[in-house]
Amino acid sequence: MISEFNVETSQKKYPVLVERGSIERRLAEFIPAKAHRVFVVTEESVWALHGGRLKATLETFGDRVKVLHFPGGEARKRMTEVEALADLMLEAGGDRSSVVIGFGGGIVTDVAGFAAACFMRGIPVIQVPTTLLAQVDAAVGGKTGVNLVGGKNLVGAFHQPLGVVIDPDVLGTLEMREVRAGLYEVLKAGVIRSPELFRMMAEHPFKMLAREAPYFDQAIAESVRIKCEVVSADEKEGDLRRILNFGHTIGHALEAETRYSLLLHGEAVAFGMRAATHLAVRLDTLAPETGTEIVEAIEAYGAIPTLSGITSEALMARLVSDKKTVGGKVHFVLPTKIGETVIRSNVPDDAIRAAIEASL
Repeated sequence: MISEFNVETSQKKYPVLVERGSIERRLAEFIPAKAHRVFVVTEESVWALHGGRLKATLETFGDRVKVLHFPGGEARKRMTEVEALADLMLEAGGDRSSVVIGFGGGIVTDVAGFAAACFMRGIPVIQVPTTLLAQVDAAVGGKTGVNLVGGKNLVGAFHQPLGVVIDPDVLGTLEMREVRAGLYEVLKAGVIRSPELFRMMAEHPFKMLAREAPYFDQAIAESVRIKCEVVSADEKEGDLRRILNFGHTIGHALEAETRYSLLLHGEAVAFGMRAATHLAVRLDTLAPETGTEIVEAIEAYGAIPTLSGITSEALMARLVSDKKTVGGKVHFVLPTKIGETVIRSNVPDDAIRAAIEASL
């Protein structure tokens, strides 16, 4: 199965390829022939598992290729690591003709993309995501950034890549928890934009968790199609792109409250989607039976880790520092039916609190 989509913004048009074996067969065509240095930003564990795929692909670039290991983890997704990468690129002879390849999960693609956006005031990046979550969300769309103590992705830049190479073959080594976290984001895409994708996810959780073809590959491709479509219409989150934040408002607050150490990003988003669905029902924007359908679909993919010691008040305090808060007003993406959403602000605190407590 081969699927190729395009992201087309006012500044750039680039391909997003979904194809098994594409790292070996297609990656090289995305790299400028005159690249002075090709910096592969990756984690040691990812390189140990899949580095051989890149070595063969990048062989023609010889000693121009430099592998830079990022330590990984949300706790290390900070400005200090971006500076460290920039220092390494400079020491290795990097200049404005260099290119970065982000080879890893969403944290790696975010950090690699941000480092590329900053180094020499901006050099090209190619994203090669190796987790399901990164393939269907983080690596597509040009959003890059790092965390602050006060919140997630509060420092960053929009930096569109030369291309995104998505190879489902690399997902065979993923732990089940990582697969589940990615599938929550696929389910999100269905809720906000595609009733057909939602139905497939709701009806076949065991096939998805087993990574069974063709369902699994179809789910990836459809999620990528939706992301490309939305980003093309709204590159910098002025309006439509905000629908991609379904579940992220409260999810990001939960990640910050747990210091990015308890939950995977997809797990936090699943919690946030559940809370946002409860909120939508309380505000009468969503029929209760549809709310139940969404919550049941989320829960069909497995339990979110126990959130002992987390309170609704603590999460509400975190909401005000989220980057989606404008003028002190928290914005929520709420489903109105499967495939459609509305963005609401001025939501009463008691409704938010009740929705969070219903999800804890």
